[in-house]
Amino acid sequence: MTVALEELRTLRDTGRLAAGYPRVAALLAELTDTADRPDAETADELRRCGGLLARLRPQDVLAHHPDTPVATVAVTGHSGTAQLTDPLVAELARHGLLPRLVTGDHGAYLRDLTDPDSPLRRCGPQLTLCVLGADAVHDELRAPWTVADAEQAWHRLLDRLHAVAAAHHADGTGALVLTTLPLPRRLTHQIVDQQQRALLGAVWRECNARLLRLTAEHPALTVVDLDPLVGESGPATDPRLALYARSALSPAILSALAREAVHVLRARQGLTKKCLVLDLDNTLWDGVLGDDGPDGIACGATLRGEPYAALQRVAKQLAAQGVLLAVSSKNDPGPVAGVLRDHPDMTLRADDFVSVQAGWQPKDAALRDIAGRLGIAADALVFADDTAAERALVRHRVPGAAVVPLGREPARHVDRLLADGWFDTPTVTDDDRHRVRHYRAAADRSRLREAGGSYEQYLRELGIELDISPPRRHELHRMSQLSLRTNQFNLTGERVPPERMAALCADPRQLPLAVRVRDRYGDSGLVGAVLARRDGAALHIDNFFLSCRVLARGVEHGCVSALLAHARDRGLSAVGARHRATRSNGRTRGFYPSLGFVPRATDTGEETHYRHDLAEIPGPPGHLSVRADFEGDTDAC
Repeated sequence: MTVALEELRTLRDTGRLAAGYPRVAALLAELTDTADRPDAETADELRRCGGLLARLRPQDVLAHHPDTPVATVAVTGHSGTAQLTDPLVAELARHGLLPRLVTGDHGAYLRDLTDPDSPLRRCGPQLTLCVLGADAVHDELRAPWTVADAEQAWHRLLDRLHAVAAAHHADGTGALVLTTLPLPRRLTHQIVDQQQRALLGAVWRECNARLLRLTAEHPALTVVDLDPLVGESGPATDPRLALYARSALSPAILSALAREAVHVLRARQGLTKKCLVLDLDNTLWDGVLGDDGPDGIACGATLRGEPYAALQRVAKQLAAQGVLLAVSSKNDPGPVAGVLRDHPDMTLRADDFVSVQAGWQPKDAALRDIAGRLGIAADALVFADDTAAERALVRHRVPGAAVVPLGREPARHVDRLLADGWFDTPTVTDDDRHRVRHYRAAADRSRLREAGGSYEQYLRELGIELDISPPRRHELHRMSQLSLRTNQFNLTGERVPPERMAALCADPRQLPLAVRVRDRYGDSGLVGAVLARRDGAALHIDNFFLSCRVLARGVEHGCVSALLAHARDRGLSAVGARHRATRSNGRTRGFYPSLGFVPRATDTGEETHYRHDLAEIPGPPGHLSVRADFEGDTDAC
């Protein structure tokens, strides 16, 4: 029994589990920080912890800790889903979420997902998970059956799933997760004609491919491909559970599916990590640089070096999709710089990293320094290290940072790094691909700021150009992504998934505006959005969010100034706005009052409504060049 499971049992047995819930995420993180334990053992321990936590009532936890984030998850499927509850509860709790599970009736997934009055639709889930197995096709076959019969059954299932996705797109909430259907041997080998057996495999894979392609039509839909999970975690089914419990998938696959489903939820709630911080010795290369010297380390195409070269290639692949790379290493800076510059076997070079912290300070301090230099929160970091003591230090002193346990076997480093999908995002945008370039430009700006002179002079020398207009169609995913990832300057803290952003843009009452910025050091691209709407003779700002990389340059003031001027020029009577306090946006509390907005006397609690009567409109900051077009071009949504 692990320490985590033992402590959870003690909390339960003493009636303190609800009061001690904030401790749960850390306990489960420690449980998964077992680099050299078999994954199956860790999954089994997580399931057992989930079984304890599943008995908790959310209201009991909230009575002690009202700010605990709650994740409402609806679960349904063609067959039984009871075996999914424990791993799903554990995965949600591991990521600091309080699970509220709503489970559909056995085999009633079509009603659950298409009837607006079904309990699963009425609960407004942030995530809906529909579990499918081969029985969704096989149950429609009558012996004797042919490959053609199986293909027709598959097509009927695809038609139903099209209807499910369409219903969710029309008026569903949150993300919808479907799964592909593994093809079990007990089905293929009922066909003794080997040519027909091969044809069944082809039909099955073609239909799974059609299911996966549904995601291109429905932004709220994710289809988890079970083939990689089966290949890594074991058999797709357990014959006893399949017959006696009507569970289409084995416990191992359900545990893996629970993990993947929570990755989807995290990504859609803006919990995607931004920066991968890597150790060097025995992480990016084999050996200790200080002891072995540059010639004694290995990271090339040799038996000794290949696992480390593989990790470097994966890190470079992640960086190409917008993941920032940094180094935290206890080494002298000079030799590290030399290896990054000159070592012939290195895949990663100095230019691949936005920060290299080589020195002898504690690694928790190094991580906080990296976050500060990048202007991101420390909980946006993922730390990968082969030393258990360093991982424990970071886990306890940098709350919220993810920790990747790299063990004694370097061949498993890549799997460990990718196991938790920390960088998963609904869509990779052009801005993601150019993120390193943006941070390089930020470093140039920092050097200009440090060159001396007043801050006002620095802003004038930047030559900031601000462009505000309705978004173009290709920019909707980026606007949604900003709402998911922006915390410090998000005036309501609300998230806007891609499908809702598209609906806002299609509504003639709405006035969504994209905020773009460039300066002498380059184009920062689309960095923010104002979500406004027309409300009779007034305009109302429902939300405003702006990337932290352009804060404190007057951009936020320039945006609202332009919107106020637009409302006045259109003869409107006022502009309303809303601010909702969150744990991260405290610095924005006085933003609207600083521009002449007056709070309404009826406001109470964390949400404040403001009104600007347009009598005196503040001009944009003098160092900004503002272009505002509230009509948009022909490509605007």
